[in-house]
Amino acid sequence: MKRLVKLIENYYFILIIISVVIAFINPNTFNWVLEKFMGINIINVLLGVILFGMGTTLKAEHFVNVFKRPKEILLGVSAQYLIMPLLALTIASLFSLNEALTVGLVLVGTVPGGTASDVITFLAKGDLTLSVSLTAVSTVISPILTPIITFILIGNAISFSVTDMFISTLQIVIIPIGLGLLLNYKFSDFCEKLKDYLPTVSSIVIAIIVAGVVGSNKEAIICSSIIIILVIILQYFLGMALGIIIGYLSGMKRKQIITIAIEICFQNSGLSTSLAKSHFPTLTLATVPGALYSVWQNFAGSIIAYIFTRYFAKEE
Repeated sequence: MKRLVKLIENYYFILIIISVVIAFINPNTFNWVLEKFMGINIINVLLGVILFGMGTTLKAEHFVNVFKRPKEILLGVSAQYLIMPLLALTIASLFSLNEALTVGLVLVGTVPGGTASDVITFLAKGDLTLSVSLTAVSTVISPILTPIITFILIGNAISFSVTDMFISTLQIVIIPIGLGLLLNYKFSDFCEKLKDYLPTVSSIVIAIIVAGVVGSNKEAIICSSIIIILVIILQYFLGMALGIIIGYLSGMKRKQIITIAIEICFQNSGLSTSLAKSHFPTLTLATVPGALYSVWQNFAGSIIAYIFTRYFAKEE
């Protein structure tokens, strides 16, 4: 069993590709992902599973790091919520994206960092403690910052409720993480055993979410895939490049620069997809950027990790 779990964890990107291929061949396979069960969006439940798992791995030290390493944490989180949203809006304007894709891309920019950043940071020999702390802090404050920044960027052009987005982000993010933290506090030994399986569970759930969105928007993706993919690649690499520049100019060491760069460009694309589905239901294409961003960041991440390890992550 553990061998299979490790295999899925090591080749999670292949799992995502297989799911996407199935979604293209038979789009109805994953249609249930974007449906509701007893009035609850299934995609929100799936995302909650991932964030609950994240909560079981967090400890007080990841939040205490805010006070132990204020410069790095403040710089990383600030860059996360400034660079990616502004890049999203700028790129959307430059490519004259339609309303739905603009919303989707902006949401990719305004959501917190994704847990995949911790895995890539580890593979790239970055500062794993800093990465986990940045992911934890940016996720916890996302119910406040994600709705506000989204409103500032697109609120004048596209109507949506900031309060409703705050409440849903709180429900999707904070409640599962809080339950995970509570479980870790009460049953730390059990949670320690869970760590071997959580990356695999997260990988499977992410693959299901991506496949659900891709299958539901198959025709639209085929018609405009080149532009969407180009935009996503630009947002990803520009975010990483700016992260490297900011880390270097602030005097950080190599490991911290690598970590900041990875943390900035790795987004919780599942959350952006969920928010697009919940708050912009008439803009069906708004879910597409998040799904495709998830595919791209996982594919590019393994290559980036190799490059950083091979050429940049030297001993200091």
